[in-house]
Amino acid sequence: MRKIMLDLAVTLDGFIEGPNGEIDWCILDDDMNFDGFLAGIDTIFYGRVSYALWGNYQPEPTASDAEQSLWARVHSKKKYVFSSQPQPEDHHATFITSDLAENVAAIQQQAGTDIWLYGGAGLIKTFIDLALIDVYRISVHPTVLGAGKPLFEHVKERINLDLIEVNRFRSGVVQLVYEHKK
Repeated sequence: MRKIMLDLAVTLDGFIEGPNGEIDWCILDDDMNFDGFLAGIDTIFYGRVSYALWGNYQPEPTASDAEQSLWARVHSKKKYVFSSQPQPEDHHATFITSDLAENVAAIQQQAGTDIWLYGGAGLIKTFIDLALIDVYRISVHPTVLGAGKPLFEHVKERINLDLIEVNRFRSGVVQLVYEHKK
């Protein structure tokens, strides 16, 4: 069965964005092997707001070749958008508006590689609450915000994890990779 992987940046104090939605503290170093991560997935799960912001994002024409290439690889993946609201037709994604757990289980049974749970925060919380995340790949950034949107908020039940990998990067980012003990 395909695994659902949460790959996410957090600050040292556990926030996924600042109080005004800022993510300017996020670092993407070339030694993080994000290309390797992208090579291991073929599907991305988005919430409605995250998809609106990033699902079809195109870098400026003056962006580096590396950034252009990165976004091309991201956009080559199959996209699912979870929303409780009906959405206009979009040929770049499949929208799921009901039966989240059943639809996720069906997608996991399809042939393919792993699935990236991109987010946003509401969708991540729902996946946490339903115990649908198989791998937590959390990149802790050397920034303390003091306030913002926390990764783990109002968790309903304990989540037991096994640490399977730790990666340290030049920027000071430390990546912790955990598997969910189910």
